[in-house]
Amino acid sequence: MANKYLIASLVTGMFIGMCSPTFAQDRGYDDDRALDNSRLAWADVLRVDPVYDNVVSNRPREDCYEADVDRHYDTRGNNTAGTVIGAIVGGALGNQVGKGDGRKAATVAGALIGGAIGNDQARRDDRYYSEPQTRCRTVNERYNERRIAGYDVQYRYRGDVYMSHLDYDPGERMRIRVSVIPAE
Repeated sequence: MANKYLIASLVTGMFIGMCSPTFAQDRGYDDDRALDNSRLAWADVLRVDPVYDNVVSNRPREDCYEADVDRHYDTRGNNTAGTVIGAIVGGALGNQVGKGDGRKAATVAGALIGGAIGNDQARRDDRYYSEPQTRCRTVNERYNERRIAGYDVQYRYRGDVYMSHLDYDPGERMRIRVSVIPAE
């Protein structure tokens, strides 16, 4: 009976061992570099030279200037009274001329001309003057700007010196990928 339990335990243990996942030796990297014969390492940075590029850009700028603006100042505040009085007087004078339909036309013409003369007389005391006013507009100004396009980096790995062009400044040390490829 004890042998049955022992054999059952051994079979169960072997079954569990076969079903559990197996892991390869971990090199300490987070990515699968063993598949392409490469690994990550550290190199000492010897020199970093920025590479500049000239770029033409537009910058909006506000352009302001002083301009004289003509102003109208109505001293009485309303020219309607002069227009109405001129129209009444002109209509009355036009009514004195002609007979029949000609009298009606002369009355209308007299009212129009009298209204225009009355309005002109009412505006004679108005004041006109110029005053400076600041006016502004937005203009695009073109300019050349020097921008960093990347960095030429010189670094040492295992005694040999290498050069690379990077988009960033790596600092004192940088990670590199070391690949081993058979020579044919």
